Amino acid sequence: MSEFDQLQIRRVDGGLLLVFRELLLRRRATAAADHLGLSPSAISHALTRLRDLFGDPLFIRRSHGLEPTQRALDLGPQIDAVIAALGHAVAGEATFDPARSNRRFRIGCPTQVVSLVGDRIVETFRREAPRASVSIRPVYLERALRAVRRGEADVAIGAFDRIPRGLVASQLYEDEYCLIARKDHPVVQGKVDLATYSRIGHVFMGNPDGALADETPMDRETMDATYGAIPGPDLVSTQAYVPEWETVMLIASGSDVLAECPRRLANRFAQRLGLQVFDPPFRPFRFTMQAVRRADIADPGLDWLMARLREALEP
Repeated sequence: MSEFDQLQIRRVDGGLLLVFRELLLRRRATAAADHLGLSPSAISHALTRLRDLFGDPLFIRRSHGLEPTQRALDLGPQIDAVIAALGHAVAGEATFDPARSNRRFRIGCPTQVVSLVGDRIVETFRREAPRASVSIRPVYLERALRAVRRGEADVAIGAFDRIPRGLVASQLYEDEYCLIARKDHPVVQGKVDLATYSRIGHVFMGNPDGALADETPMDRETMDATYGAIPGPDLVSTQAYVPEWETVMLIASGSDVLAECPRRLANRFAQRLGLQVFDPPFRPFRFTMQAVRRADIADPGLDWLMARLREALEP
């Protein structure tokens, strides 16, 4: 290591790196200050030091907040990795005792995963880890992966076509879409042909209208490729679009519509909701659900949680 490298390293402290990460995440100095418990002037001073250290403006002030430069975007994953490594070094060899732990585990995943495992996971925590808890946020695709990389989530569960460097994925289960209808449906009993499928009213899980003006738009193309596209009303008679699979099942159980639904979810709640579950009149869309975590941190607690999740997914 050169003398210049050592000189640069001496100018870095963990606090500066945390400020950088928060600014990159929140894009507002006041939000970063609130989250870190610092004053706005402290954030401003830290940003000045960061700019001097990296020889780049890093964040440009715009009307909507702070816009990161390309240099800042390139630095993001590297600084995340440094923060994680420092945390692991300070913590030392980690151990986990579920009976004594008061840890709150953080999961980012689609809502159907929560419905599949939620009751069993909560019961497991009640029996084995009564002081611990789990916090689950509905988040999809790249946002879920970024949450893990930034340390906002311990694990992301979903269907991912690409796993970024520094993260590692393991397969949880495979699933496909089936059809559901109430058991005493006047037309459908255990099967349906394509003409009937197209004619009968449907309820779909999804949002055909896009994001609101103050929301971050979802990557619709990637979402459709990953979880399946919503047929337009010109192809299928459509009565409603709703935001959750659970709502889809409830509507199907109390009306004469048809609905697509992940088969694992439909089978789990069919008897309780009085639903029939059957194949669509075409090849069903299939997808693989994965669990993604950081690759560079040993975490016995997360190992324990992943084992409990796999148990909860067993029939």
